[in-house]
This record gives sequence, structure tokens and C-alpha cells, in this order.
Amino acid sequence: MNKRLEQDTIIEDLWRKYLTTENFEVERRQRNFFRWLPGSPRCKNCYAPFSGTGGIVVRLLYGKQPSNLNPQLCNICEQFARKYQGGAEIELSLLFADVRGSTNLAEMMSPIEYSRLINRFYNTAAQVMIHSDALIDKIIGDQVSAMYTPGFAGADHARRSLEAAQEILSSTGHKNHGSPWIPLGVGIHTGIAFVGSVGEEGGTTDITVLGDAANTAARLASSAQVGEILISEAAYLASGLDLGDLEVRNLTLKGKSQPVQVHVMSNY
Repeated sequence: MNKRLEQDTIIEDLWRKYLTTENFEVERRQRNFFRWLPGSPRCKNCYAPFSGTGGIVVRLLYGKQPSNLNPQLCNICEQFARKYQGGAEIELSLLFADVRGSTNLAEMMSPIEYSRLINRFYNTAAQVMIHSDALIDKIIGDQVSAMYTPGFAGADHARRSLEAAQEILSSTGHKNHGSPWIPLGVGIHTGIAFVGSVGEEGGTTDITVLGDAANTAARLASSAQVGEILISEAAYLASGLDLGDLEVRNLTLKGKSQPVQVHVMSNY
């Protein structure tokens, strides 16, 4: 029992250092290199491309390729996650981008047209997240989410998540009263959450974020209108940005016992 507790403590400390400090300089330099290589899809943790010229480079030089157990991770990152199952509670900022009216969009298009639209959204959002030093959490259904941790995005992770949200809306055509090619709402929240490796023993493993902070960011994205970024009070204060006189709303979010105050930024 004591040995297991000691092992869990070591793993928690490893994840906390990985997510909050600059001790993993080699991994950080690799990520910075990988994100400039062409190729998509990519490992959501280290950004290693899986196809094209970039995919060839990382296979030959680093031995990285898609994991057979989790195709969203490369084999090396998946092995790390499986070996060190666990994680740590840290403060971070979370960005969720949600397609508004996705059911109606799907009804108006053929399945192949809709899949192309969603894939274009995935690629656009992922590129912004990668170049803002996020850890991509999930790309699923009509939503994309990312984690901005101190170890990768820096101490100003709240500001960087907010700037990434603005860039995602701009890249999808929401800026300056434009007609977006896909309608999005975005939620931003800063708080304490568990980040680490979860999965079944000997089976599929993933790196993800869990807890109320993640749920809050997801609910904010679901509550945002087309072209809106809903920023929690915690994220607003942590960003340190002078955002002017933004509209303030008090929202009743599913699963929350108290109203949540948000600042509303709109590109319209």
C-alpha cells in the first residue's frame, strides 16, 4: 500500500512539473519544431505530424507515428501516458469552441459536405491552438477544446487562450460583421482542474482534463451565441487585459448551483 502511494506521488510530481514548469526543455523544443512541419492530423500532445513530408521526418528522426491504441496520440506520447497513468491538479485556462446550430447545418448538407465543413473547422481551430502553445484536449463532434497550461503557454495562459479564441473567430469569418463559413461560440475559463493520463489498464489511454473547470468552460461555449466569446470572471481577471466596456451577463449553467458571471466579447 505504501509503495503504491509512493509511486502515485512520484507520478503526480512528474505530471505537475511537466504541466507547470520549464524542466522539460527537450520536449518543448521538439514541440516548437514539430508545429512548423507540414502534415495533418497530428499528435495532440507533441504536435508530431502523421502524414506528408512532416510525417516522414518525424518517423525517420524520432520514431514517432500514430499510436495503434489511440490515433490522436503518437506512439511515444501514448506510451508515456500509459506508463505514467495519473496526473496533477493545476491552475490552467481552458478554451472550448462549439459549432452553433450544427443539427440544422447537417440537415442542409449532404453527409460528405458536412464532414468536409467539420474537418475544415477542426484543422483551422487546431492550427490556431498549436501556434498558441495549447495542449489540444478533444476534437470530437461539433466541438474542439484546448488546455493552456503554465508549462507550455506560460504564466499568461489566460491571455493566450483569449487571444486564440479571437483568432479562431477571425479565421472562421466572424470578424467585422462578416458572414462566417461556420457559426461558432467560444467559452474561456481559468481554474483548477485535473490534467493527466486516464484510461483502462493495458488498454486505451488518453491525456485529458477533468473537473468543474472543464465543465464550466464547456457550458460557456454551449451558451455563447454565434460570434461570441464568453469569458468567466476568473479568466477575465487572470488575463490582465484591458478589454474595455464588455457586456456582463449572469448565466445559469447546467450543473451549477449559482449563477456564473461572464464578460461577453463579440466579433460582430
